[in-house]
Amino acid sequence: MKLDADQRRLLLRIARNSLAYGLRHGRPGYPEPGSLPDSLCQPAACFVTLHKQGRLRGCIGSLEASEPLARAVAGSAFAAGFQDPRFPPLSAEELMQLDLEISILSPMQELPVSSEQDLLERLRPGIDGLLLEEGRRHAVYLPSVWSQLPEPATFVEQLKLKGGWPAEYWSENMRVRCFQTETMEELAV
Repeated sequence: MKLDADQRRLLLRIARNSLAYGLRHGRPGYPEPGSLPDSLCQPAACFVTLHKQGRLRGCIGSLEASEPLARAVAGSAFAAGFQDPRFPPLSAEELMQLDLEISILSPMQELPVSSEQDLLERLRPGIDGLLLEEGRRHAVYLPSVWSQLPEPATFVEQLKLKGGWPAEYWSENMRVRCFQTETMEELAV
């Protein structure tokens, strides 16, 4: 999906409006479907990431395209602000201090690898997001995480720790999928 500048601005406004609506009503503020361009009504997976003064303040999204993009952005923005278990619910004072980032995910691509070393050699830093799954455990990093973890070995090690595996763990039963994102951001107003 390739969005133009107006569509990107509209999505960012939808995210910020959903947060403001959430502060007043305790639920996401969804846009009216009839007022949106067709591209924002197509199903898409997305994540909304909130930063406050350069630090993560919430990040929630979906890995599969199950609802229209504009609705997914509004719901993910609300969830990132009020339901991310790592953070307390957003306060009114914080709303204007937040930088917003929306990542629209490409479809997941199975990445058959024979070993962790094979995975490390095939990953494209700064481009690929990564999902690791085994049994009930899974962990995902968006491509934007490469800015904090630029080395593939560290990127994968930290992702395994996030998923509850030991840093040195590897199994031939691990399912590996990658994806790319179209990302847009709005700095605090």
